[in-house]
Amino acid sequence: MSSLFKRSKILPLLILLLTVFVFAACSTNEEAGTGTLKVSLTDAPVNYEQVNIEVLQVLVNKDGDSEDTTGTGWEAIMSDSIVVNLLDYQNGATLELGEAELEAGRYNQIRLLLGNDNNVVVGGETIPLKTPSAQQSGYKLNVQADVEAGQVYDLVIDFDASQSIVQTGNSGYILKPVLRTVNLQEQGSISGTVLPLEAEPFVYAIMDEDTVGTQTDDEGFFQLVGLNEGTYNVLIEPTSEAYADSLVEGIELDDGEQYAFEETIQLESAAN
Repeated sequence: MSSLFKRSKILPLLILLLTVFVFAACSTNEEAGTGTLKVSLTDAPVNYEQVNIEVLQVLVNKDGDSEDTTGTGWEAIMSDSIVVNLLDYQNGATLELGEAELEAGRYNQIRLLLGNDNNVVVGGETIPLKTPSAQQSGYKLNVQADVEAGQVYDLVIDFDASQSIVQTGNSGYILKPVLRTVNLQEQGSISGTVLPLEAEPFVYAIMDEDTVGTQTDDEGFFQLVGLNEGTYNVLIEPTSEAYADSLVEGIELDDGEQYAFEETIQLESAAN
């Protein structure tokens, strides 16, 4: 009788200890879980026929002060070299460079490593882009990418071709990348349609010193992505001299808002 009583007291204790152990293990796994970081590429417009850039690698690191990309702490998002025509990815169109499963946490630095196979096409002629030797360590972008367990963080690198290509006095071209990062889930956008199609305008969202640009597509559509909360003026500059510039002022954009013009924007003739 005494033995049975002892066993009946021990069994609930064992069950309790086992429950606590399992709960603790689950909590630990959840805290040390993994999420997915996806990195894509988009472009701002420029007046060339093609802008071809060789991308070698995309790396990410939790340590924002780490300079040695061959050292510990760096994770490869992309390792296969590709050549990209940046002008194929405008108006919200993106090219997925790669994705990786990472330990959950905040990642502070992205590095984009470029190769030497870079060129622009002007008037049907392919002209090499000279690239500074600094590209060997890659181009650093400071971010605050919070990768959560079981979630996908979608980060876009905006490669601003219009500011990244410098023409020299001897008709040569130098590549000096101007980059920024965009979180499509958290940042806003402005979109709309501009007619007539033959105006082929550039469209800019301007807030204080910040400017984000694009060019309308074959149907007159434009989308400006990666916009922070604030009040924007939208400037429309036709490439055809037959049409006048247009300015829409005071567009108030909330955090993450996807603003769309309800009516088509009709450009006036420059003769008016």
